Amino acid sequence: MKNQRIRLMCFTGIFTALVFVVTAYLHIPTYNGYVHVGDGLIYIASCLLPWPYAMFVGAGGAFLADCLTGYAIWAPGSVIIKGITVLVFSNQDRKIVTKRNLWALLLAAVICAGGYYLYESLITGSFIASLEGIPSSITQSVASSVIFVILGLAIDKIGFKQKLVGGKQL
Repeated sequence: MKNQRIRLMCFTGIFTALVFVVTAYLHIPTYNGYVHVGDGLIYIASCLLPWPYAMFVGAGGAFLADCLTGYAIWAPGSVIIKGITVLVFSNQDRKIVTKRNLWALLLAAVICAGGYYLYESLITGSFIASLEGIPSSITQSVASSVIFVILGLAIDKIGFKQKLVGGKQL
């Protein structure tokens, strides 16, 4: 039990760092922030880790990226949006790329686009001007979905999830 918790904390830390690095340093600036594929790693973590750990990965990685790249105004929104996003994925199957998780990609896109639209509307005071951010959010979700499928298929092919959990649920 203790070893299992340590393993979970280690993988949570690794995934949080990966999300931070990919989000903070592999992004394309936009007028109101940036587009990145770090969400793809959040989706993968959501399929490997129990939800409290996956929520930390999503919220923590996004928070660090926003705060350490000059976009701290987005950090509170990112923490909530990424934390909620992980809940639509399932880690219950032996594989990452499942029909349920593919459908979850659509819901994740709605949560992210809608969440950032609402958050931007709150901080700018304009529900009209904030509409301009939706295409960037959709682009980010599509790119992250592609990363999720590619990495997920690779992880499924090598059986990493089974090796990680030793035939049991993490």
